[in-house]
Amino acid sequence: MSFLLNYSGAELVILLCIRLLIIFAILPIHEYAHGYAARKLGDNTALISGRLTLNPLAHVDPLGAILLLLLGFGWAKPVPVNPRNFRNYKRDMAITAFAGPLSNLLCALAAIFVNSVLIGVYNYRAFSFSDSVYTVIYFVIIAFQYFATINISLAVFNLIPIEPLDGSRIFSYFLPPKANAFIARYRRYFYYGLLILLITGILTGPLSWIINKLYNLFGLLFFWVDIIFRAVFLK
Repeated sequence: MSFLLNYSGAELVILLCIRLLIIFAILPIHEYAHGYAARKLGDNTALISGRLTLNPLAHVDPLGAILLLLLGFGWAKPVPVNPRNFRNYKRDMAITAFAGPLSNLLCALAAIFVNSVLIGVYNYRAFSFSDSVYTVIYFVIIAFQYFATINISLAVFNLIPIEPLDGSRIFSYFLPPKANAFIARYRRYFYYGLLILLITGILTGPLSWIINKLYNLFGLLFFWVDIIFRAVFLK
């Protein structure tokens, strides 16, 4: 684990806390959303298998969690879905797949809203808190920024239209049968290509650009929070 020795003690603690947050909070929400959508569309497989829950222990994959802790790349146990229970196979599979990234985007929106309020409290010293309390608020702001960024990152990554990511099932809904058959025949090679792009870092720039743009866009939705704080507390 020499790669972890490149971090200072404080940086290592923060890094591990972020990765634990992904394992025990963000990934379970993502998987729960898949199961919830599938159930609403007629498939109770996730419920029967005990996966329609926010309990992280139901979703943690031991190997995926260990790799995520050590390498920053891992996974949770996929929620089981039986598409035979759907009324419209392609449409309902696409909706079920999209539910996971959508849940991450909604979590990011909620976190950015809370963060906007906390930033207003911090910047305008809205309440008669002590300096130590405002120091705590500062670190909570950073934590919410991480939480929002990780959720957006997970959503963007999963929307890549390559197996086994959610985007492949969403993308397949809009393709004709021949195109889907072609992708299914060569999906192993598409997957290997994705791994090469990730390992070489070629995707890092484009993905980071999209993630930053989405974060900024979500932030703009709550511009009015600062206006309210400015009007009420700025003297």
